[in-house]
Amino acid sequence: MDLSDWITGHAQRTPHKTAIRFEGSDLSYAAFAQQIEQLASALVACGVSKGRCVSYLGLNRPEELALLFACARLGALIMPLNWRLAAPEHRERLLDCPPLVLVVEDGFVAPTAAYVDTLPPMTRVAIGSAPEGWLTFEALLARAGAPVRDATVTPQLPLLVCHTSGSTGQPKGVLLTQQALIANAANSVALHDMTADDRILTNLPLFHVGGLNNQTTPALQAGATVVLHSKFDPNTTFDAIEQERITLTVLVPTQLAMMMAMPRWRSADFSSLRMITTGSTIVPEHLIRAVHERGVPLVQIYGSTETCPIAAYLRPEDAVRKAGSTGKSAPHCELRIVDGDDRDVAQGARGEILIRGDNVMVGYWQQPQATAAALAGGWFHSGDIGHFDADGFLWVDGRAKDMIISGGENIAPAEIENVLLECPDVAEVAVVGRPDANWGEVVVAVVAPKEGRTLTAARVLALLDGRIARYKHPRQVLVVGELPKTALGKVRKEDVRQLVTDSVQAWTETERNR
Repeated sequence: MDLSDWITGHAQRTPHKTAIRFEGSDLSYAAFAQQIEQLASALVACGVSKGRCVSYLGLNRPEELALLFACARLGALIMPLNWRLAAPEHRERLLDCPPLVLVVEDGFVAPTAAYVDTLPPMTRVAIGSAPEGWLTFEALLARAGAPVRDATVTPQLPLLVCHTSGSTGQPKGVLLTQQALIANAANSVALHDMTADDRILTNLPLFHVGGLNNQTTPALQAGATVVLHSKFDPNTTFDAIEQERITLTVLVPTQLAMMMAMPRWRSADFSSLRMITTGSTIVPEHLIRAVHERGVPLVQIYGSTETCPIAAYLRPEDAVRKAGSTGKSAPHCELRIVDGDDRDVAQGARGEILIRGDNVMVGYWQQPQATAAALAGGWFHSGDIGHFDADGFLWVDGRAKDMIISGGENIAPAEIENVLLECPDVAEVAVVGRPDANWGEVVVAVVAPKEGRTLTAARVLALLDGRIARYKHPRQVLVVGELPKTALGKVRKEDVRQLVTDSVQAWTETERNR
């Protein structure tokens, strides 16, 4: 058995049902199954076999999903590339895990062609017009021969090399098995009560596990219809929800904030939505309230690239009374909260979140030391700090690396960020620690005002008066136009720290020159 059996089964039972709707065209389960079969055979003709790699660079397209299932059939690896990265970053990843076949969407062919000759030999495929030395996607499919099957392919084989977002350091290639995607799909179906009748909107990038696995692959496992957008746009998202009668979608906080900034948010028809799922970062309380005011449960998922990603989730019936929590462990997961010695902490106490389950990665690509550290004791050490409340619900308090220790006191940045985000003038905020000779670290808030608004340090600090303990108040406020972010809109804390360092250095240089 392999993941492609999901599609083959639906093609037999409901051949004419739409599997994927993309740019006004429908791809039935029968046609999708045929494309996967043809593509798997074509990849074999290019030398792809068990354990070898295929890579895709481009916006969301049905062909990317077909490549995933074709690789699953062969026991091969697929490595989707983040299209927002620069060409040198793509080259680094392709050198780290060289594919035998590289499939590139038309808009990314030219920058790829500029360096591809410096890579190991590979079959180059362009979706769209192909330069000299490249195949078109249609020409690749034409290489297909007889259908291929390998009886030795099992769910335990690695399938997906998906890079971490790199919000706190150098990205790593996370290796996920077919079994991880199977377990994750079961977790998603349980969370969403997903059935074949659902219509799922996907506009998060498929190069990220959130876009690929929160709902998209589970929907195809369930036999539902995926309405696939090449990338996120607020207006087309509103249009799809209303016109396609979308029942489920994932919208991360940055996307929600963009939609809420539009007048259309207040009048859009959300009556078909059973819930909106969110995650990727700590979700501000004002976003949660705004979604609930529209009569739609906002359900949080907790997880990471290393967990495929669903490790815990909040059920819709708990969305209001436990707003801000990430719920309880998913059915195929176990969670622990531990101290620095990996000992379970008391209920309510903060500690590192540990995760175990079939959905967890088998390791980082070619990084044995990082793998051993992350999976010590058979548990994935998330680096996230959280606690369980009296009802057993998980609350994520921040990243271990983000925790600020000032004068011996632990300060969770998320607590300060949530208060500041309640200000109508604040668009974004990130709180970090800055080294200090007296206190070890002091708190620094980096804030970006909403368009047309003005922020001052005094205004920001006044928001905290009487709201949180004085020792948690920032010693410095830095106002910027926009915070640095990852592809999914997650704030890059390392880059924020660099902004703070640069601001201190600039101030020091100014003082020195006086």
